[in-house]
Amino acid sequence: MGTRMDLSGTDLTYGLLGLGALAAAMLPTLLSRWALSMPMVFLGLGFVVFLLPLDPLPALDPVTSGPVVEHFTEVCVLVALMGAGLAINRPFGRRTWATTWRLLGVAMPLTVLAAAVAGWGLLGWAPAVALLLAGVLAPTDPVLAGEVRVGEPTDAEFDEDETRFALTSEAGLNDGLAFPFVMAALALSGASATGWSGAWLGHWLGYDVLLRIAVGVLAGTGIGALLGRLVFRARPASLRFSERSEGFVALAVAFVSYGLTEVLHGYGFLAVFATALSLRAAERAHGYHRVMHSFMDQIERLLTAVVLFLVGGFLAQGGLAPLTWRGAVFGLLLLLVVRPVTGYFSLRSTAASRRERAVTAFFGIRGIGSFFYLSYALGHAHVAAPGAELWATVTFTVVVSVLLHGVLATPVVRYLDRREARVPGDRAEAARQG
Repeated sequence: MGTRMDLSGTDLTYGLLGLGALAAAMLPTLLSRWALSMPMVFLGLGFVVFLLPLDPLPALDPVTSGPVVEHFTEVCVLVALMGAGLAINRPFGRRTWATTWRLLGVAMPLTVLAAAVAGWGLLGWAPAVALLLAGVLAPTDPVLAGEVRVGEPTDAEFDEDETRFALTSEAGLNDGLAFPFVMAALALSGASATGWSGAWLGHWLGYDVLLRIAVGVLAGTGIGALLGRLVFRARPASLRFSERSEGFVALAVAFVSYGLTEVLHGYGFLAVFATALSLRAAERAHGYHRVMHSFMDQIERLLTAVVLFLVGGFLAQGGLAPLTWRGAVFGLLLLLVVRPVTGYFSLRSTAASRRERAVTAFFGIRGIGSFFYLSYALGHAHVAAPGAELWATVTFTVVVSVLLHGVLATPVVRYLDRREARVPGDRAEAARQG
């Protein structure tokens, strides 16, 4: 009694991986009628498994395993971004994407500002650390609540409702646009670890904001256009991937875009999403987009399952022990007050209805991107930050988001669909009007 089961680590890993993959395949259909999400289930499974008397189970510590966390979550994010970009049917434009621009240009900076002030005032952290926390939690997630994102690619350009389109396109772009805020925190920390200094502003604005964003957008768009010609119109026909059912080409495209853009010192996440949009625009109604999107969606589900399973294990091993009540209040304020208020304010003059604005503002889901940015920041610069407490605060915020938004996504979106039901022509006209 009281002894732990002595199992081969390899055998246990194979078994868990197999069961996890089967569950990732089955759960989306099984949970479609319930107020549950696949991430919630894997979060709970990870928590339960790591409480069982099994040997050997690894000690999960993101502070000491920063590079592993960084690169694994990096792959998760770029896979999700490629899938999200391929799924969006609506043509890219100033008016057609008006809701997205407001969420990025108004809601996101206001959220970062409010979160940084809260981190400084409520948690008592130095300005650089408070800004880092705000930047890390700036991106929303295109994965963790499937009900509030667009579905697979279709032939119709304007068949997405405004809420799903806004949340998917916002998440696709702000996963890259969060980088300038994180870099601002690192620059401020380098200039003044405990106070404020403006010596870094000029270089940050010119290089980290203007240059790296421009390189990311231009490189991603150009790579997508070039690969679009290869995929759909290459001569000879043997190079025309669209005539075969090889979905892994999308993964190759994502890696090419990300890697080359990073080499050019642009933001790779931004480039991957831009590449997906550009590739989609090359032959918008082609059925090969469904093949690529389906493959990316499967990979995304597997990676998400692994991440959330490990997060559950991290919780079971006491990962939230360093969390203070102030950190918990910070996370709840961000999810329940800051994002809903800034999101709703940013959408006031859009064509979206009041219900659509409220749902879009509320579902500012925090997720895997936050784990990447935190591990990146702590691994690439010396920040006078309490690493364990930072991880506990960010993990708490993401876990609450997974549970809260996962429970509410299905009933809220179904209610919205019933109340906002419109014929496709009306929706298309509203989107074109901006």
